[in-house]
Amino acid sequence: MTGATGRPGVPTVIGVDAGSADLRGADHLAQDLVALLGLPDATVACTHPVRGGERPHLAVSLALPDADTASSVWHRLVTLLAAEDRPPSGAALGALRHGPASYADGAALAAAEQHTREQGRAVVYPGVGHLVGTVPLRFLLQHSAIDRVTVVGAPPGPGNGPDPDTPVTTRDHVRPLWQDGQLVLPLVPAAGGLLAPFEVPDPTPCCADHG
Repeated sequence: MTGATGRPGVPTVIGVDAGSADLRGADHLAQDLVALLGLPDATVACTHPVRGGERPHLAVSLALPDADTASSVWHRLVTLLAAEDRPPSGAALGALRHGPASYADGAALAAAEQHTREQGRAVVYPGVGHLVGTVPLRFLLQHSAIDRVTVVGAPPGPGNGPDPDTPVTTRDHVRPLWQDGQLVLPLVPAAGGLLAPFEVPDPTPCCADHG
């Protein structure tokens, strides 16, 4: 995992706030930044609700494998965000800030949340490209950065987890959450004895409180 690696006290998570109004927009921002900046496969990109300011919205965070990578990405990011055709946005890396204060503050919040690995909804992470179609639960856990799963409504505790061979219909939309330092994927029962991610793809645009 990559959220807080590197030398102690050296930031490796960059936050970006472009005022995304809904999950779909925030997902696209995270995916576009990963592609445009040429980020490494180890990157974990998350969305985060920002409830302060004039309106609730979402920001994103980019957890990188080490401080040197984060520093290099920061310079490329600032150049990208400063382009005339880009909408107003802010960024944060440790004490560094870019853009209007309201956006930079949202970016700093997103970076801090993923740095602690306590909050954040992962959109891009190692192995996400393998999670398409229907795959066994065992495959999902072995071939992606997801640490564990929960089944909504199932009793907690040892021995109560789903069978590792249970098929998971991914719907090509798998969004685990940071919880207690782990990426955790909530699942729900689906037709035919399958499991499916709790979050459905392309959700109806809604307030950032659902992030």
